[in-house]
Amino acid sequence: MAFIYYLTQIQFDFGAVKLLKQECERVGITRPLVVTDPGVKAAGVLQKALDALGGMPVAVFDQTPSNPTEAAVRAAVEVYKANRCDGLVAVGGGSAIDCAKGVAIAATHDGPLTHYATIEGGSPRITDKAAPLIAVPTTSGTGSEVARGAIIIVDDHRKLGFHSWNILPKAAICDPELTLGLPPKLTAATGMDAIAHCMETFMAPAVNPPADGIGLDGLERGWANIERATRDGQDREARFNLMSASMEGAMAFQKGLGCVHSLSHSLGGVDPRLHHGTLNAMFLPAVIRFNSQAESIRKERRLERMAHAMGLPSADDIPGAIKEMNARLGLPSGLAEMGVKRDMFAQIIKGALADHCHKTNPRIATAEDYEEMLAASL
Repeated sequence: MAFIYYLTQIQFDFGAVKLLKQECERVGITRPLVVTDPGVKAAGVLQKALDALGGMPVAVFDQTPSNPTEAAVRAAVEVYKANRCDGLVAVGGGSAIDCAKGVAIAATHDGPLTHYATIEGGSPRITDKAAPLIAVPTTSGTGSEVARGAIIIVDDHRKLGFHSWNILPKAAICDPELTLGLPPKLTAATGMDAIAHCMETFMAPAVNPPADGIGLDGLERGWANIERATRDGQDREARFNLMSASMEGAMAFQKGLGCVHSLSHSLGGVDPRLHHGTLNAMFLPAVIRFNSQAESIRKERRLERMAHAMGLPSADDIPGAIKEMNARLGLPSGLAEMGVKRDMFAQIIKGALADHCHKTNPRIATAEDYEEMLAASL
């Protein structure tokens, strides 16, 4: 049976960050902890959010790492409790938003964070006691502001997913103005993350026609605008459409993702310095070739429909077009350029087979299949 659930309240426009205090009042947050990272603070974006909060008693945690960790969650929980906060405002990319989701769990639930991880059977343990969260994205990539999941590196170095409708942000404030001037490399990497979400969830076999339509629209917007946004950080139309693609990818991926993310999550745990969106861009061509033989992909002409949204002549052109796009965006040519070596494959494959995205791919991959995809992406 199909389960289709939409969604949260979204404020989407240039200047929407000015509605932050209004949204806190609507949700019932009176003493927010703002979770962010050093880069957002240095860029002056954090101050825009603080200004929008207009005199509310606010605490700040600004040490979210590029891949959020259980240790960072613990540190933020200490600030949350010390300041008697009653809710969270995440200002940043997916890392800050996911870190805040971890805080929403850990500040209100007993036991180690791993107890609530999806692959540990933890989703039902995340109750409605979770702290309310408002998300203000500053990149166009993960779409975590409209997603029920978070990805966090736990103390034993696994990169795990945490999923519950109870950690879905109560409001998403999507202000493309906050992404103007985002550095080209970060624009490219996060933009390819959004495109990967749209593509992979569209290939996932679960029945969810609204998600399919949203994913295809996000793919069309993202693919048409990522180069423009990367080339000119002040291109308002491109920034608007790229943020739309990011949001739509996450709205759609309640269907599930697949091998791209199984591999990216695992490799990101092996080497946390690697950017998740860049890894997705590296894995997409090999995974699409692998998925092309899936019965559901062929029967429903899913690759042909993606090719149409991308303006490509045929489905066979998709893997090569992605590689060419990566090159034009200045992203690495493959995993080897990112420092990945063959002797890491066994550990990556072990993690991929255990990842929560593994079973929602249209073809269930074996260890040998993952090895072939890694070799093709090297």
